[in-house]
Amino acid sequence: MGRVSSPRRLLLVNGPNLNLLGTREPEIYGRETLADVEALVAATAAERGVEVRSVQSNHEGVLIDEIHAAREDCAGIVINPGGLTHTSVVLRDALAGVALPVAEVHISDVYAREAFRHHSYVADVAVVHVIGEGVAGYARATQQLLDILT
Repeated sequence: MGRVSSPRRLLLVNGPNLNLLGTREPEIYGRETLADVEALVAATAAERGVEVRSVQSNHEGVLIDEIHAAREDCAGIVINPGGLTHTSVVLRDALAGVALPVAEVHISDVYAREAFRHHSYVADVAVVHVIGEGVAGYARATQQLLDILT
């Protein structure tokens, strides 16, 4: 495996329904779009000389394949698993299996919402957790992950 020795690229993963950002429940998720999120993370990482590869899918297997591929050219992963946060052991296992540092981010405060959202299968494999800071939380998660990597 061609594990990178310095943080030159991050993988940004957005799970199911995050393609609807900007129109889906804007009172919870805001008006920013997925393109806004991707641009924010790219700009935040670029300040440190790091590139970002972005993926969003409503299909769990696509996300897992991208996470596996990150072993070859990424130094870490910023992920908002969406609803898979609360349901997907296989996504959690994929993150653990690639052994890259992970930053988990959620736009809304999942702990102030429905009880089923209080458990994250990703939490124990993530080294950074940014919850409930809106889209701006992606920038903070990226910065904190890069702080760990450098």
